[in-house]
Amino acid sequence: MVHTPIRPETSERRRILIVDDEARVRQFIRLNLELEGFEVFEASNGLEALEKIKEVLPDLVILDVMMPEMDGFETLELIRETSGVPVIMLTVRADEADKVRGLELGADDYVTKPFSPRELVSRIRAVLRRVDTPATAGGAIQIDDYLTIDFNRRVVIAGGKEIKLRPTEWRLLYHLVNNAGRTMTHENLLAKVWGYEYRDETHYLRLYINYLRQKIEPDPSQPRYILTERGVGYRFVDFRGGELERLKRRAAERSGA
Repeated sequence: MVHTPIRPETSERRRILIVDDEARVRQFIRLNLELEGFEVFEASNGLEALEKIKEVLPDLVILDVMMPEMDGFETLELIRETSGVPVIMLTVRADEADKVRGLELGADDYVTKPFSPRELVSRIRAVLRRVDTPATAGGAIQIDDYLTIDFNRRVVIAGGKEIKLRPTEWRLLYHLVNNAGRTMTHENLLAKVWGYEYRDETHYLRLYINYLRQKIEPDPSQPRYILTERGVGYRFVDFRGGELERLKRRAAERSGA
């Protein structure tokens, strides 16, 4: 069934690559996306998708998980070796383990079959907005001797090394640091970073908090910067109010005990 277009969000035609082994699924998605003003390309398997990505440079890839020979997860791994293009996974299973696996491999979102055209278009637009909207703040912020963050230049220095963050990680870090010392609820962070429609997807937040801790914390198992407020949300340490120094002293006392 063809839906009524949501709205023409931009006059620029964004390129979408559909990767699915079922021709009828590709045709259904193509028809609805073209109604929304997208330029659509197709691939029937993972290898063809890899070639199409090099050839047409899509703005976003819709990638089916359950494909013969090379499934969506394997294809995603190969995509991420050479490209940071946003990827939305299509899956017939609502299994959280599958969703988390896709996100861990670098997917930006997932949609469970069967889905409505309106839902898919909404997800596509949300992902493209996240990619298009940079996290900005004034100048370099020295958290302490170990960690410096410069949102303008998109540079993080942790332990003397420059750390690479993905766009979603930047946005999450920006909102945490910009509200240092304040607890941000799960729902608030999800709405700010992913969009209001994602406010119940708490596994997204857990996963990306873990990514950030692995990249910026001296000891991710004992975080000093991104702190958990159990059952409520997360907060960035109040580095301007002296909390960070107090936490370091307590850690030193414990290690010396």
